[in-house]
Amino acid sequence: MKIQFLLRLCAKFIGPACFVFGGLLLTACSDLQKDIDIKLPSYNSELVVECYLEDGAIPSLTVTESVSYLAPGALPNVPSDVTVALTLPNGTVVPLGFSPNPQVLRDTVLNEKFHTHIGTVPLVARPGDVFRLEAFDSRGRRVTGTATVAADVAIDSLEYKFNDKTGSARKAYLLTNFRDPATPDDAYRILLHKGDPARGVLRKKPEVDNFFPDRLNNGRPFTVGTSYRFVAGDTVTATLYHTDLAYYNFRRSLNDARNANGNPFAQPSAIFSTVQGGVGVFTVLNYKRMTKVVR
Repeated sequence: MKIQFLLRLCAKFIGPACFVFGGLLLTACSDLQKDIDIKLPSYNSELVVECYLEDGAIPSLTVTESVSYLAPGALPNVPSDVTVALTLPNGTVVPLGFSPNPQVLRDTVLNEKFHTHIGTVPLVARPGDVFRLEAFDSRGRRVTGTATVAADVAIDSLEYKFNDKTGSARKAYLLTNFRDPATPDDAYRILLHKGDPARGVLRKKPEVDNFFPDRLNNGRPFTVGTSYRFVAGDTVTATLYHTDLAYYNFRRSLNDARNANGNPFAQPSAIFSTVQGGVGVFTVLNYKRMTKVVR
């Protein structure tokens, strides 16, 4: 478009001599274009495992199959020939049967979660208990993982403070206070929801979702604050997850991969899995809750 405009301008003010230059310019530009066929390497799909165990909940997990990023549609495939076994802390092996179905799990956001395999008896998970997972298919692919229940870390208090504004601009921030144990390489995730789970009312979308390690504050009190976002009458439920560093790295890499997806200026991010032989996460969720009414 710019070259065509240049030729019209030359024809009006300079004359035919400019067409010679313009023609040479067009010829030179056409020589800069070259079509290249890139042969992509073949992609070997892996098993993708997502399993969050919880005390008092029936164990379940999702097993899918990874696909190439450039595959048409790029939708996950659910293999039906995967055998899953969960080993309890006492050595008992519990098979998880293939039964893909949406199920309401007793988790933080009370969402419907899709699972492919599920057990039959609720788990008993105490701090220090070690669980092991194994999943394999008929093609010889095998995924294993080990997860230890983190120590209980209670929420000491929830505090709020209003700004000095009036009317609809009068809002409060919230402080979540807890103490980190002296053990190194701990990590945390804090979610704040409006509502009270004891009354069966809890919004699915959290107001706050923070996750962080303890390396800068190991063995000391933590205070995690929010912006001014709550109003008088709000019921706020804080959920504090105590996790290991592997789960923190998994969540951080997952967020980095989402932010890099489709961004030509972002560096590609690999997923830091907590399992071996495939991709995904295997962990035990240990959390404490506290509810506060902003008055």
